[in-house]
Amino acid sequence: MTVQTATIHGKPIGDEHSFSVLNPATGTEAGRAPNMGPAELDAAIAAAKAAFPAWSARSDQELQAACAAVTAQIEAHAEELAHILTLEQGKPLNGLGSRWELGGTVAWAGYTTGLSLSPKILQDNSDGRVELHRKPLGVVGSITPWNFPVMIAIWHVMPALRTGNTVVIKPSPLTPLATLRLVEIMNEVLPPGVLNVVTGDDRAFNIGAAMSAHPDIRKIVFTGSCATGQKVMRAAAETMKRLTLELGGNDAGIVLSDADPQAIAEGLFWGAFINNGQTCAAMKRLYVHESIHDDVCEALVAYARNIPVGNGMDEGSVLGPVQNRMQFEKLSRLVKDARERGRVLLGGEPGEGLFFPPTIVAGLRNGDPLVDEEQFGPALPIIKYRTVDEAVDLANDSANGLGGSVWSSDTAAAKAVASRMQCGSVWINKHGAIQPNAPFGGVKASGLGVEFAEEGLQEYTDIQVVFA
Repeated sequence: MTVQTATIHGKPIGDEHSFSVLNPATGTEAGRAPNMGPAELDAAIAAAKAAFPAWSARSDQELQAACAAVTAQIEAHAEELAHILTLEQGKPLNGLGSRWELGGTVAWAGYTTGLSLSPKILQDNSDGRVELHRKPLGVVGSITPWNFPVMIAIWHVMPALRTGNTVVIKPSPLTPLATLRLVEIMNEVLPPGVLNVVTGDDRAFNIGAAMSAHPDIRKIVFTGSCATGQKVMRAAAETMKRLTLELGGNDAGIVLSDADPQAIAEGLFWGAFINNGQTCAAMKRLYVHESIHDDVCEALVAYARNIPVGNGMDEGSVLGPVQNRMQFEKLSRLVKDARERGRVLLGGEPGEGLFFPPTIVAGLRNGDPLVDEEQFGPALPIIKYRTVDEAVDLANDSANGLGGSVWSSDTAAAKAVASRMQCGSVWINKHGAIQPNAPFGGVKASGLGVEFAEEGLQEYTDIQVVFA
């Protein structure tokens, strides 16, 4: 298997040292990526810094045209990228898998391209004219996770480019291959140095930590765990970097007593098990009113037991493996503990390799590890409640606050409950349905700042107020 090259200043950069990227479905090597160090990181940042003056001087129309060309490039290579993504991440090609992720990638890139931050006139009268302008920051450092490596890369990169910033992106060492190819493709239509990528296994040299502290990076955008987000924030403090942190979630769903178990079963399943549960804004805890608890459990299990799990390259697979050994072991630990505390309604036993079947556990409560910890895998605890007040209190009893959902036949009643939930996004009769025209971000420990829409674009700019 050949080593995928990185791109710095528009040129392919190999490395005499490389690290192996495993296919989680087979345990075999999916490819190799350059194991880069301080010199390569400094070169990438220097390239982005050198490219910034000319790129940021482009007009809004010129930046928009360049981003449109990037979007077209991604769309033209979507199937190629989907195959690389499945090999390294494990998600199936079909269904809500790699092709779906690439479709979302193109949609987000296109929508972001169409956005614009025009100057605002704050005052224009006899006392003078006051204008608010938004100016690009400089070099943006992007650190992406392994669960949606291509789509999240675009969530980070496209608003940065659209607002006139230049970028150095560092993908997870577990899934760098598709990102390396993505950046290579984008560089076919971008000026050298505008977008650069660095990779490493983080053993001898932690690239993300170095980026967070580097004086020539003006902003870090990071998607990942709360613990790592805290480290990024601490490292960035000395240089006063701007930050956007989309961190972990332990999203709660609340099923009200008037919900139809059969009607919501499919939505509940995909709210919890999309991307095999490896999604920050997936439903990780489900609170169900005692009057319909058993019926909801029965309907959800009936739907879940028919979902094919297998190698993502098999067109018939709907869910794939857990992406990596560390996450698999955490999931196994939480489910093993849950088996002793509650009732396993489906699954519960690890499969071969990194495969873990969809698992549903009843009889748990707040305080149990599978409820309190973000499992980030295909296991869902179902908790019985008596009153709506109790359900809201239980749902809010978490350090996290990314997303939440309410399930009911009465939309007005569901919205009333939703308004009491402490989270950045709330869905009614669905969960996790993010979209590019709606800001997305967490409260409490789930992050800082927002992504998407005009509000997300603003996060890549500084404000300058001009008094005339």
